Amino acid sequence: MTPSTLNATKWTVDDYHRMIEAGILSDRQVELLNGVIVDMSPEGTSHAAYSQDFADYLRSVLGNRVRIREAKPVTLSPNSEPEPDIAVVAPHPVSVYLEHHPYPADIFWVIEYSNSSLTKDLEAKNVIYAAASIPEYWVVNLKTKELILFREPQPTGYRLQTPYTAETIAPLAFPEVAIAVSRLLNG
Repeated sequence: MTPSTLNATKWTVDDYHRMIEAGILSDRQVELLNGVIVDMSPEGTSHAAYSQDFADYLRSVLGNRVRIREAKPVTLSPNSEPEPDIAVVAPHPVSVYLEHHPYPADIFWVIEYSNSSLTKDLEAKNVIYAAASIPEYWVVNLKTKELILFREPQPTGYRLQTPYTAETIAPLAFPEVAIAVSRLLNG
C-alpha cells in the first residue's frame, strides 16, 4: 500500500482540545488546519520583534475598540483552529473568551508574519481564513519586506490580493484609521 492510498485521520477541534487537555501535545508547537495537526515554525528574532511591536502599535491606534491576540488560537470551523501571529478581535469581556476562542464573527482581521512559513501562510491559511469569511488577512513577508493584503473572502481563497511596501491602509472594520505599513515592515 502506498501513502497515497492510505486514509489519514482528520481531527476535529473537539479532538484537538481533548489532546491538549490530556497533555499529548504539551511539548509541541502545533495548530489544527483542515483537520491536520501541523507543526508551527519557531519564531526568529525579526518575526518575534516585528509582530510584538506591531501588536503594541495596534493597541495604541485602536484602543478599547478591539482585543489584540498574539499567537493565540481562533476557532474557525469544526476542523481548523490556527494560531495567527496577530488576531484583531471583538472586545468581548474576558468571560466570553474563557468559554471559547474567538469565532469568525468575532474576528476583524488576522495578520501572519512569514519567513519560513510563507508558503503555508499564502496557500493553506489563505484558504482557511477565506473559507471562514474573515474579511481581511494580512501576510507580512519578512524576506521581501512586503505586506500582502487579502480581501473579499471566497470559499477557495481571497479574491483580492494587493502587495504594499509603503503608504497607509485603512482596515475594513475601521475605515477611519490609517495604519502605517512601515510599522508592519520596519518596527
